[in-house]
Amino acid sequence: MRLDKFLKTARIIKRRPIAKKVADNKKIKINGKIAKSAANIKVGDILEVEYFNRYMKIEVLEVPKGNVKKEDASELIKVLETKKIETNELAFLEEDELNEEL
Repeated sequence: MRLDKFLKTARIIKRRPIAKKVADNKKIKINGKIAKSAANIKVGDILEVEYFNRYMKIEVLEVPKGNVKKEDASELIKVLETKKIETNELAFLEEDELNEEL
């Protein structure tokens, strides 16, 4: 499954276009390497995501074949670390998208 689709399916990022923009701005790593939005995700991968003012380190436990129910999304990942970060990197999001996410 593509990285951007996985982030949306696992409900880490609400919308796929936003996940793509975050990846295109080099804010997502897979196993320590900067990843593009089309990168394939597999079980055991460690994702590092910088999104708005937070950093998340996540282990992929399961890659679904399609969409999953909201209540089942948490079974796809294991959160290893989260922290708030100081950043002013919201500039890559357009104003309308930023308002939707907030």
